[in-house]
Amino acid sequence: MPSWKDLRRYCERDGWELYRETDHCYYRKVLDDGSILRTKVSKGPGEIRGHLWQEILKKQLQTTMEHFNEVI
Repeated sequence: MPSWKDLRRYCERDGWELYRETDHCYYRKVLDDGSILRTKVSKGPGEIRGHLWQEILKKQLQTTMEHFNEVI
C-alpha cells in the first residue's frame, strides 16, 4: 500500500497545486474541462490502508494504480 509520503509525491509530480497547509496538505488540480479534483494528505507517517486508499484513488485522484505508480 502507498504511504502518505507517496501520495504527496504523486500530487507534486502530477501537477496538483498545494492550496492550503495545516496539519494536513490540501491539493487541487483543475482539469481541462474546468472540473476540480481535491485531496487531503496527512503529514503523518505510515501507509494508507485498504479501503481508504481505494476511495482516494478512485474518487479524489480519479486515476488508476498503474498511473499512480508511474508518476511516483
